[in-house]
Amino acid sequence: MKTLLIVRHGKSSWKDKSLADKDRPLKKRGVRESEYLGRMLVENELVPQVILSSPAVRAHKTAEIIAKTFDAKDKVTLVKSFYMAEPEAYFKGLSELPDSIERVMIVGHNPGLEALLQVMDGKVESLPTGSLAYLILNLKSWAVITPDISGELIGFWRLIEEEPKEEDSKHKQDHMDKHPKKDEKKAVKEKPEQEVKSKKGDSAMGDKKDKKDKKDKKDKKDKKGKKDKK
Repeated sequence: MKTLLIVRHGKSSWKDKSLADKDRPLKKRGVRESEYLGRMLVENELVPQVILSSPAVRAHKTAEIIAKTFDAKDKVTLVKSFYMAEPEAYFKGLSELPDSIERVMIVGHNPGLEALLQVMDGKVESLPTGSLAYLILNLKSWAVITPDISGELIGFWRLIEEEPKEEDSKHKQDHMDKHPKKDEKKAVKEKPEQEVKSKKGDSAMGDKKDKKDKKDKKDKKDKKGKKDKK
């Protein structure tokens, strides 16, 4: 029985349009994915004896980061034919391994890796960037590996990064609500001014009424004085 670890390279960057596809680097997420896969191999005692990688920068870097987790960067071998390879190229690369190797990891690209996984496992499996499939092969010698050799998918790993928690979103919304927008601030400022204006208006109306009452009283007093004289 042999162990095959199939890794699709970590998330890569398209930022620099001038770079050839082969030279595209990993994004920060791709680096985190690679580091995670390395830790999973160590924790599950699945450290490979050999790592075969596509020479593309994103694949090669993924292989190096994984290998660095268990101090085995010297175990990474670049295989030119693995760049954007079909399953046949992977079978050929594996068939050249010595039988003393029990556990090997290959790092490459889709759609070839998904096709390889389907051929060996007999099922349609998805292989996103930065993921690792762990298979046991019914095989004693790498030299006789062919598409007819069956394999069993034992494990699958992929880094899932958590979304912001609901409480964090609510806190952010509460924080935003405490700071009204520009128009809202203007409305708050104008309201007291309108109230002051109304109070001034009420005061002016009150003054006019007082003057009228005083005049009426004076007129009545004058009329009464004239009547008494008669």
